[in-house]
Amino acid sequence: MTSPTTSFRPQPGRRSSISSRISFAVSHAESGEAIGATVPAQAQIADELAEIKRYEDFTTIDWVQDAAREQARRKTKQRRAAGLYAQGQTTWRYRLSRSYDAAQGWIVVTIIGAAIGLNAAFLNIITEWLADIKLGYCTTAFYLNENFCCWGEDNGCDQWHRWTGFGPFNYFIYLAFGTMFAFVSAALVRSFAPYAAGSGISEIKCIIAGFVMKGFLGFWTLVIKSICLPLAIASGLSVGKEGPSVHYAVCTGNVISRLFRKYRNNASKTREILSACAAAGVAVAFGSPIGGVLFSLEEMSSYFPLKTLWRSYFCALVATAVLSAMNPFRTGQLVMFQVKYDRDWHFFEIFFYIIIGIFGGLYGAFVIKWNLRAQAFRKKYLGNYAILEATLLAAGTAIIAYPNVFLRIDMTESMEILFLECEGGEDYQGLCDADKRLWNIMSLVLATVLRIFLVIISYGCKVPAGIFVPSMAIGASFGRTVGIIVQAIYEANPTSVFFAACKPDEPCITPGTYAFLGAAAALSGIMHITVSVVVIMFELTGALTYILPTMIVVGVTKAVSELFGKGGIADRMIWFNGFPFLDNKEDHNFGVPVSQVMRSSVVSLPASGLTLSEVEQLLIDDNYQGFPIITDTNTKNLVGYIGRTELRYAIDRMRRERPLSPSARCTFTPPPPVNSPTSLPATVTANTEPISSTHLDFGRYVDATPVTAHPRLPLETVMELFRKIGPRVILIEYRGKLTGLVTVKDCLKYQFKVEAEENPRDDQHIIEGQEQLWGVIRRASTWISDRIWSVSGGRIRLSGQFDEERTRNRGGAILDGDEDIGDEGLEMERRRS
Repeated sequence: MTSPTTSFRPQPGRRSSISSRISFAVSHAESGEAIGATVPAQAQIADELAEIKRYEDFTTIDWVQDAAREQARRKTKQRRAAGLYAQGQTTWRYRLSRSYDAAQGWIVVTIIGAAIGLNAAFLNIITEWLADIKLGYCTTAFYLNENFCCWGEDNGCDQWHRWTGFGPFNYFIYLAFGTMFAFVSAALVRSFAPYAAGSGISEIKCIIAGFVMKGFLGFWTLVIKSICLPLAIASGLSVGKEGPSVHYAVCTGNVISRLFRKYRNNASKTREILSACAAAGVAVAFGSPIGGVLFSLEEMSSYFPLKTLWRSYFCALVATAVLSAMNPFRTGQLVMFQVKYDRDWHFFEIFFYIIIGIFGGLYGAFVIKWNLRAQAFRKKYLGNYAILEATLLAAGTAIIAYPNVFLRIDMTESMEILFLECEGGEDYQGLCDADKRLWNIMSLVLATVLRIFLVIISYGCKVPAGIFVPSMAIGASFGRTVGIIVQAIYEANPTSVFFAACKPDEPCITPGTYAFLGAAAALSGIMHITVSVVVIMFELTGALTYILPTMIVVGVTKAVSELFGKGGIADRMIWFNGFPFLDNKEDHNFGVPVSQVMRSSVVSLPASGLTLSEVEQLLIDDNYQGFPIITDTNTKNLVGYIGRTELRYAIDRMRRERPLSPSARCTFTPPPPVNSPTSLPATVTANTEPISSTHLDFGRYVDATPVTAHPRLPLETVMELFRKIGPRVILIEYRGKLTGLVTVKDCLKYQFKVEAEENPRDDQHIIEGQEQLWGVIRRASTWISDRIWSVSGGRIRLSGQFDEERTRNRGGAILDGDEDIGDEGLEMERRRS
């Protein structure tokens, strides 16, 4: 098969590998010495380009050029060091500086890991106190939660008081606190850091892959996420902290790494730090350092070399060590629901494990489908009511949850109870009482159904919200239900051949293990992850004997999930938001060449002949992120590629040095590599006169080795190039002539168009359902507003003009081929629910 890349030189038949292109790019970056420029001048240009924020918002990083610059930086340092050693000018300060530079990565990771661990401990303490304050208070010390107030006592204590002795009033206080927490959280998010809303995992996946979202990992996002996350969890909303834990951990890594020049100006090194922080975020959320590393490997990073693996391992180690030293629960445990099982399982239970696995797969598919529809409705109608929506959701959740003993308490506390063994453990609300089995089954089934509904409508509201723990709580309640039923069947038929493996006069079935396996199944079903789930659950419990049952359950869940489509809810949210991310979980067979997808109408620059005014007008008129360089408009022989940022910077830098004439002639001829004769045509290399106010040479800013492909190269191969080497754009050339270009967004646009044609959907009934639901909400709001108007004597009236707020019909779904895609991001004129 023909190699997908070719040399930049317009010579038919000449091809080169990606590695040779990077090597050539390094030589080109260092060629300043060969053409009279000094190395310090080249380094100054590189630094200045980095300081002006090379990558604009909602663009993609060119990993090929980033790698080339990093190799050039290393070669320059090595050359300087060799010169100093040869001259005998090395001092202890220089050696210390080199040692610091080599160890800087581990120093940064250590600082970040410690910061993540401290932040996690603080958030755990605050979250637990806020969750308990809704139910009562400690008379001896108001700042203590129930666990600390009644330390060492199993069933409460005299120091912990309910707010009143009147049940309905306690109900009202519970509702008031939950509503207030949600209101404050949503208000802070909307006012100070809108990016702090949601989970953040899908966006971080795209950022690690090279998509730039300025502010998403910024300082204010970190602060607001850390403040609002405990409020959102304590409000009672069916959201979790694990996804947001990844977000604030990555924010921490981004903020701290920016303090070090080595990471501030290098995207590839920053990617290593962000991947390590994602692992640390999961590690502190679950108390599972190895599980966190595997989660980052399995779910977060499309590029995960061995160096990043070690960084992730060390960062997770430091973060969990600091969290353990802080000991926020004063139990020596990293998480609230850590339990241990010492009873073995039996092979006849595999049948019930399969049932739990099937539930996990069905749960994930069901929640993903309906949550995406809820997200589409939210984006279309509720965008201007984020605070009101979160407040009403919290109020409704509190009203529904309070009567149910398994919904009223915090989800982590609920799981801790459901995981417990009955023998020798605490009996919460008669959960282990054989006389209350029917009541417990009904309560658990109701809790499962209500929690599923609440997760669907709550995940995605504008507060920090994850879905890990809610899903685990749902799986735990279902698994405990199955365990209680199996236990009842065994006790009714102890001599059955089916239970022959059970020893007489000894407990045979442990319902808590079923809850544990149900939590694993639901987590795997919603996220479509396998290995990391098994390790996380093992690290949570320490029950080595239940690794095989966990693997069986997760395997069945994965098999069922694959029947309904690949990718968990994080991948589907990327699909929903239209982010330019090529998922490596799905295999495609389009059977078309890249020429059917590429942009044939390309704005390119001739290597010579343009004036400065024409170049500047081009930058004003077009918003493209870069321009191919060709010999002339007639032959269109490909010379190279120049980025918009580099071109704008070069003009401004030259203007600072001397006055420039608008009629100054511009040339874009890249210099030849060191010790390599040029073979460019005479029309390209003719310009050798020095730079002046009437002649501007942009050659040093031109990428002489852009990644190129043949027009007949299969689209699948081009998409693989984007995944593996990460260029921002691939130029399409035929026999040295430029014929078009293709970006990730072009590939996605075609992919979504094909998928829409292969799986046509009748969305009219969905749109009609959304309109009917919105009509019900509008009429209800008008009725409530009228009642308040009447009761208040005309002094208070709520606005009922909902339909004026959403004039744009923008739902939320995938690209279907009818959208306008620009280099600045995906602007979808029509989205489907």
